[in-house]
Amino acid sequence: MTALGSSRIWATLARGIVTEVYWPAVDQPQVKDLGFLAAGDGWWREVKRVNRYSLSTPDPALALPTIVHTSTAPDYQLVLRPVVDPVNDTLLVAYDLQGAGARLYPLLAPHLGVSRPTNESSWPSLGADNLAWVDPNGQGLLASGSGRYLCLQASTGFRTASAGYVGSSDGWTDFAHNQAMRWSYASAGPGVVALIGELAAGTGLLALGFGDSEAAARGSCQASLAAGYDATAAAFRQGWQAWTARTAVPPAPAGRSLPAGVPAAVRQSAAVLRTHADHAAVGAYVAGLAIPWGEDTNDPGGYHLVWCRDAGESALALAAAGHVDDAVAVLGYLLAHQSPDGSWPRCAYVDGSAMPGAVQLDEVAFPVLLAGQLAELGTALPAGADAAIRRAATYLAQQGPVSDRDVDRWEENPGASPFTLGLEIVAMVVAAGHLTGADRDLALADSWNERLEEFTYHAGSDLHREFGTSGHYVRIGLPGGDRVGVGNQPGGPLSIEAAGLVGMEFLYLPRLGLRDPHDSRITDTVAVVEAMLGRRTPNGTAYYRYDFDGYGEWIDGSGWPRRHFGIGRPWPLLAGERGHYDVLAGGDRSAQLQAMLGMRGRGGLLPEQVWDTNPLPWRQLRNGQPSGSAMPLAWAHSELIKLADTAATGGRSRCCGRSATGTPRKCRPPPPGIGGTALRWWHCPPAEASSSPTASRLGCSPASTPAGAAGSRSPTETPNRSVSACTG
Repeated sequence: MTALGSSRIWATLARGIVTEVYWPAVDQPQVKDLGFLAAGDGWWREVKRVNRYSLSTPDPALALPTIVHTSTAPDYQLVLRPVVDPVNDTLLVAYDLQGAGARLYPLLAPHLGVSRPTNESSWPSLGADNLAWVDPNGQGLLASGSGRYLCLQASTGFRTASAGYVGSSDGWTDFAHNQAMRWSYASAGPGVVALIGELAAGTGLLALGFGDSEAAARGSCQASLAAGYDATAAAFRQGWQAWTARTAVPPAPAGRSLPAGVPAAVRQSAAVLRTHADHAAVGAYVAGLAIPWGEDTNDPGGYHLVWCRDAGESALALAAAGHVDDAVAVLGYLLAHQSPDGSWPRCAYVDGSAMPGAVQLDEVAFPVLLAGQLAELGTALPAGADAAIRRAATYLAQQGPVSDRDVDRWEENPGASPFTLGLEIVAMVVAAGHLTGADRDLALADSWNERLEEFTYHAGSDLHREFGTSGHYVRIGLPGGDRVGVGNQPGGPLSIEAAGLVGMEFLYLPRLGLRDPHDSRITDTVAVVEAMLGRRTPNGTAYYRYDFDGYGEWIDGSGWPRRHFGIGRPWPLLAGERGHYDVLAGGDRSAQLQAMLGMRGRGGLLPEQVWDTNPLPWRQLRNGQPSGSAMPLAWAHSELIKLADTAATGGRSRCCGRSATGTPRKCRPPPPGIGGTALRWWHCPPAEASSSPTASRLGCSPASTPAGAAGSRSPTETPNRSVSACTG
């Protein structure tokens, strides 16, 4: 949750408590968690471990939660109502504990200044420079680290408080050893520290404030406590209601209906996406306010970074939901952080500082696609867009369609991905509308489109004899049908024939308009995917990323970080991708939408992965429900919004988009001068590609991957579509 105001706080929840709190930017977590112990004579409970709670909000799109923890034997009820102050850098938590003799103890784990991914060998020492202390005048609990400060104050004050070292003298260890709070240390650190206090009353208000000095952190707390919960919540509500009032919910298609929960889910998903935006760096959207399997790691890395792919997905979804201005802001941010060579880094912090990693060609294409969609909506593009698009097109022409430095959308393997190739082709089409003269020629894009099967289609294997198909699109195509090293495996990378790796990347080909959804190459691959990757759960069918995936919990439910291998679980966003295909192929418009709704967590958030086998209640893992992976995942919420839009329009919006008011637009002809061969299919032999006007002027070299890279046999199925027919 975050407020739409001048404050710079983002707070997350899990298992009924506050987990990471980010400040002063959306990519900087400063707190690992703020939990609560309830205790009485002879007993104590950590409420997150009891895990008996409900969570409700006044509206799905308004992150103003009420969390109710309950317990029997001993009997108590704890109500928590967190809210981010729109004005001050403070998280307020109203609390009310009921139960005979019950007392409440907030337990705070600061990780100030720890926000960047770190080598695993350094995990135990993360936050080791933090200091923690108890105010001698009873004015709160404080901590500092790396020039950052926090202060936790209570409206009723603390009866007693303590600062300790995690695992030896912290408050949880005190209770574990003594069954009560016996220790009272004035300070701890430098080290990995924690703070605890016994609240003087069972009902009151907590304020967790941040600042660049102790005085600033104290001041934030005091200002928010003076305002009180009701006034703060009213201001929070006002800001979000003004924003969500503009959310466009797609209407049900004529003569059909969509699942009952879709409108509310679209409104909530749009608000979730907006929550992932930084307040100072306008248009900087991170991929997820979550740290996957955070309880199994002390690494603060997580997904709170800007990926062009994820930010582009978020922007396209926001545009579909009527928030075109926010989508334009995303494009403006991305254009401002383009590298001089026309590419974008793998991912970056909101200030633009890049993380190491290979440039990914799909991420170079995504900003261009976003620009194309916004132009289709009749929206003015940010200044410098044409020049940025030309630089991106030049990079793609020079490095594409396949580069040994590029990796797939899962950031795991180099090679030819149908997803990446499709985006590159459409990006070149979009770019032509922003170029001049001979650069508007589409011969290069046509060539890549015609050769797509050479890179990514395989026929005549045991797989096809098993499933009665003629061939399939592979997850990764390699020259000569070579082997792919699949990571996250117990014994190190597993060598698998490229033809044996099945993924869902190919579904973007009909989605982008590059292949007919009824093309036998597509339908055959769908049949293979259903047999190999589909998983029926109580909430609907979900899909694995690919066979042999090892990124997920192990068989005992423990998180991936413990071993750096596991078993990949189904991803709800892939249910969304499958749903798009259903609509385009004239199938069921509701099944996968319903599945995505069913796979959400208690608060309506979509996870990265869901559990897929027998329940493990002691790990809160149940079939078809969120695993311990990242939640929320912005990409998944983007996919839900776009699937709802596609289901409502029958797929028209993938070409034509929607106006700023949500009214379907008519398809427009391509820009003047982009006609001729680009509007019909024609074959461009590889030798001609490098001598085409576009290729020579943009400085590209001919594609070097030999024909039959994935074992294709020059399929003669449905003729490939003209690349300018649709721009996704």
